[in-house]
Amino acid sequence: MHIPFLMSSSWTLTEPYTNTPIGNAVSTLDSTFFMTGAEITRDIISTMSRTEIDGKGYYLKRYTGGGKNLRRYIGRSRIRGEWESMLFFHEHGIPAAKVVAYGQEIRWGIMTRGALVTEEAPNTLDLRQMVRDSIPWLKDRAWMAKVIEQLAPAVRTMHHHSFIHTDLKWRNILVSQEDNPGICFIDCPAGQKVLPFFLERGIVKDLACLDKMGKQHLSRTQRLKFYQLYCGGKLKPADKVRIRNILGFFEGRE
Repeated sequence: MHIPFLMSSSWTLTEPYTNTPIGNAVSTLDSTFFMTGAEITRDIISTMSRTEIDGKGYYLKRYTGGGKNLRRYIGRSRIRGEWESMLFFHEHGIPAAKVVAYGQEIRWGIMTRGALVTEEAPNTLDLRQMVRDSIPWLKDRAWMAKVIEQLAPAVRTMHHHSFIHTDLKWRNILVSQEDNPGICFIDCPAGQKVLPFFLERGIVKDLACLDKMGKQHLSRTQRLKFYQLYCGGKLKPADKVRIRNILGFFEGRE
């Protein structure tokens, strides 16, 4: 016997994908869990796989728990955090993975399974992979300037809306491998809006995460250019204080 308050299930197929091959394939949470694909990552509560339908690639992120430790039982599930972050980005014009479908199932108040389906951004690599593979674009100052000119205002928009990414690392930023690159944010399960009291520390953490690899692979001029674009122009005294906090954020933590 189904008792509504003991079990609930939600599933949303976004409008651009209705009556499409991928939309038909992931029309329900059940069908999404039955889909096969090439597994990319796996941990104790989730898997990520890639599948191809009608010539396009898609990523299936499937969870069998709300999170690790206490997150399994209380608070927002990680998969819900993933889709809410992606939807927030799109709402505010921030480039991010295109969301095909999302939802979760809850039993006795505990999230038991959930999924997020996104469309693959073709011809892209994340910035960390570009470093690992020594992609020459990284040494091209004009090319990197185009990346910085997109990344800085995107991060500024997040923070303007009191949204903190919490894991703003190079591995979570895709860049298209072409003369005029475009960026795309992925993987943001812990992103959220925060109260004003917590905003500045969140901003510092986000920018410190970006600069962690930035200081190894970008010049001081490039890093300063990013911050100037982020803050909207000439540095004020408060910006100089923030920069010191960014540079010192990971001291003693590594």
